[in-house]
Amino acid sequence: MTTPPGAVVSLWRYPVKSMLGEELNAAEVTARGLRGDRAYALVDSTNGKVASAKNPRKWPNLFAFRANFIEPAGSAGVAEVNGRVPVRITLPDGSMVTSEDDNCNQMLSRALAREVTLEAVAKSDGENGGSSSASDISPARAEGYWPDMDGLDYRDTVTEFTLPTGMFFDGAVIHLLTTGTLARLGELYPQGRFDVRRFRANIVIQPASGESGFTENAWIGHTLAIGDEVRLNITRPCGRCVMTTLPQGDLPGDPNILRTVAQHNDAKVGVYATVLRGGTIHRGDSVRRIA
Repeated sequence: MTTPPGAVVSLWRYPVKSMLGEELNAAEVTARGLRGDRAYALVDSTNGKVASAKNPRKWPNLFAFRANFIEPAGSAGVAEVNGRVPVRITLPDGSMVTSEDDNCNQMLSRALAREVTLEAVAKSDGENGGSSSASDISPARAEGYWPDMDGLDYRDTVTEFTLPTGMFFDGAVIHLLTTGTLARLGELYPQGRFDVRRFRANIVIQPASGESGFTENAWIGHTLAIGDEVRLNITRPCGRCVMTTLPQGDLPGDPNILRTVAQHNDAKVGVYATVLRGGTIHRGDSVRRIA
C-alpha cells in the first residue's frame, strides 16, 4: 500500500562544500545526488584536508561565501566548459570569482587568510567533473568541532573524519527534511529560528497532513517516490553538528538550535537517502512512500 507523505516545497544544491548554495525550481537526480551538489570543495594547502564549516574555529566565515553554477536560469542540469563545471563564488566583500579565473585560488586564499585550492570531484559515469582525478583528492579528510553540549557524541573537541571516496559529502548523496520537523522544533524552542537554510537539506517536503512532528523518522528503511521518475531509499537519520548554530545571512548564531535538537530528537534532523532511480524532480512534485 502506498502512503502520501506530501510534496516537494524546495530544492537546494551546494556547488561548493560548506558554502551557501542555491535554491532550484527543478533538479536532475543522479546516482551521486542532485547534479552539481558538492561538486567542489576548498582544500587546505598545508595539510590536504577539506575545508568544512563543521570546524568554525579553523574556518570561521565559510558561510559568508556563496556558490552558484554559471548556467542558464532555471536549468535543471549543469553545463560543462572544457570538461569542467564552472562555478561562481561570491566573496564576503561582494566581489566574485569563478573557477575558470586564473587568480581563483589566490582570491579565495586572501579572503580566508589561509592558503587553499578549489578542487572538483573527478568525472565518473557522466557526472559533474573537474580537473582533479579521484586519486588527487580521495579519500578526502576533514575536521569537525563538537561543542560542549549534552547529547552529542563528543564534547569540546575536534575530530577528524573521512569523506566517501571520490565525493565531498559527509554522509550520503541525498538529504531530505520535512517542514513538520522544523515546525516541531520551533514549538520546542520558540525563540529559535529553525530555518531550512540551517540544515542544508537537498529536498524539503511538506507532509500531506500539514502537522508538526519528526515525520521523516518513520521513513527510514522505506522507499520514496518523488514525481514520476525518482525513487529514493531512506537509509538513516542525519546527525547534526555545530554548523546548525552558525550565523548565515540574516540568521543569527544560536547554540540553542543544536541543543534543542539534541534534547528532543537525539541530535538528528532529517534523513539520508540513496538513489534507486534517477530523473528530474520539480518543486511541487508529489512525494509518496511506496515500499
